[in-house]
Amino acid sequence: MNRTLLIPLLAGLLLGSSAVAMAGNDGQDRASELVSSDKQYRSAWQQAVKHEQRLPDWVLNLSGDSDAMSAVPKKDGDNYLVGEVCETKAACRNNRVIVAFSWDKTHAYALWVQVPAGLPEDKDPASHAYYRWLGDPDEGMQALLKEQLRKDQNWY
Repeated sequence: MNRTLLIPLLAGLLLGSSAVAMAGNDGQDRASELVSSDKQYRSAWQQAVKHEQRLPDWVLNLSGDSDAMSAVPKKDGDNYLVGEVCETKAACRNNRVIVAFSWDKTHAYALWVQVPAGLPEDKDPASHAYYRWLGDPDEGMQALLKEQLRKDQNWY
């Protein structure tokens, strides 16, 4: 094969393969991936749950299902990377953790929300939920995490 034909062909193959790789990654961080991929986030999360008892593995490891995280300012002006991890996508209404990492990756806080399985759809999940704070959040952080929960259109 002619060298002048081979170079554009190889360049096209490389560009095509990088486009496929990028399509699988939307560039958004997910809480379930942060702890496994970044040791600073992992350290902050381990510190938050260090003294907690009776946490399931998916909470200890933040290894459930999650969507993209977002930057959220706290009223004191600090920014946090906030997201949600569910035990499974199907069970998100019943078992989820809303997590916030400080911008400098040194602190993590969370609100673990459990709603009884089988709660009828017409029942208010907020009234039947069990809430557990992780990482000893102050009142401002608790308000931030509760506000994230209220943004869920199925939470009332």
